[in-house]
Amino acid sequence: MTSPAQPQGAAAPSADRTLATTGLVAYGLLGLPLAAATLPVYLLIPSYYAVELGLGLSAVGAVLFATRIWDVVSDPVIGALSDRTGGRFGRRRPWIAAGAPVTALGAWLLFAPGEGAGLGHLALAAFLLYLGWTMVMLPYSAWGAELSRDYDERSRIAAAREGFVVAGTLVAAGLAAWSGDAQRADGLRYVGLLVVVALPLTALALFRLVPDPPPENRTHTDWRQGLKVLSLNRPFRRLIGAWLLNGVANGLPATLFLLYADHHLQAPEQSGLLLLTYFSTAIVGLPLWLRLARRFGKHRVWCGAMVWTCLWFSAAPFLGPGDVWLFAAVCVATGLALGADLALPPSMQADVVDVDTAEIGGAARTGLYFALWGMATKLSLALAVGIAFPGLEALGFDAQAMTQGAVSAAEAGDTTALAWMYGFAPIVFKLGAIALVWSHPLDAARQAALRERIEAQNAQQAAGGV
Repeated sequence: MTSPAQPQGAAAPSADRTLATTGLVAYGLLGLPLAAATLPVYLLIPSYYAVELGLGLSAVGAVLFATRIWDVVSDPVIGALSDRTGGRFGRRRPWIAAGAPVTALGAWLLFAPGEGAGLGHLALAAFLLYLGWTMVMLPYSAWGAELSRDYDERSRIAAAREGFVVAGTLVAAGLAAWSGDAQRADGLRYVGLLVVVALPLTALALFRLVPDPPPENRTHTDWRQGLKVLSLNRPFRRLIGAWLLNGVANGLPATLFLLYADHHLQAPEQSGLLLLTYFSTAIVGLPLWLRLARRFGKHRVWCGAMVWTCLWFSAAPFLGPGDVWLFAAVCVATGLALGADLALPPSMQADVVDVDTAEIGGAARTGLYFALWGMATKLSLALAVGIAFPGLEALGFDAQAMTQGAVSAAEAGDTTALAWMYGFAPIVFKLGAIALVWSHPLDAARQAALRERIEAQNAQQAAGGV
């Protein structure tokens, strides 16, 4: 008999069964409008509001940093509540259904600001977008982690989601490139329209075609005991620290990408094509990283991908005006490694939730763990913006003056600081992430042992044991 929490026609799978292709695509598809709604905030919005709307680099950076930090407060609350939500619609669906319209409204306000929009408009739009995104993304990510207990199948599910996330960024970048640099406002408006239309449609496909697995049992842990176990979860601590550092490393070049292409390479007409190249390569590389992870383990393959990225980023400060083809090679190489950054760490996060569940029993606190993961993601991107723009201004780079022709784009004193911030600073953070995750203790064998222990606890509780 089908549980009331399951969509009609979508039977609840065994937690170890491979998810069918239809369900995998339906699950991953929601990532497309979510990415189109948020990732361009770091690629397109900062330079658009700071330079083209004339609000200034430091002011825009401060507003985006403040709204992102405030948004972090909502993450653990929504994550914990989604773990405890019940009823005929399941645990995750109600939050996604409620958050989708908030996300769409915030995206439209942010990407179609209208004439005379100032810092207040930016703050309100970013606040709504971040709140709605949290209400959707946290339950959505936890849902994916609960679809399978298998070490490698979790990577496949995460890769499907993140592949569509990259596709969403690719579509958003494509719309901006198609509109051209002179009509960047039109491109942003098209992105907002895409989110408004696609978000409810992909959420409906998710609800209809993907099962929302019930918790393994309904026992919930006392929050004091849960916090103690969480603080002692060494694999989680090291993994989230590495994710935070790597997030800053990825956020810095993402924030500075358009400024680097426009002013250092002096190729604003090529910036859209370079973005498309970067994200297209990430999608192409996903199957490669999945195969390597099955053979060598997720954490070692992720470390290898970060080392590869560092080698290529080290070339960026030495490029100059007109070196578009050389920079395109950097985009291809680092875009390839982005696939590992996107697919493998979330799969590893699902594994560290098993450590928590095995230690204290009860229902898995997947939503809470992914909320903390989301907090680290947002903090890393906020730090990237908070470091990049004030740092550039402190070093004498004035993008607005260069755009208006007050300063020559060929002045080395201006673009050298930009080039080193773009290429060298990410390497420092990635090396820290590698140091943290290189000795990650969870491989396929240890994760399987954790799952056996959890199964034994569930069987004992079902039989009335303590």
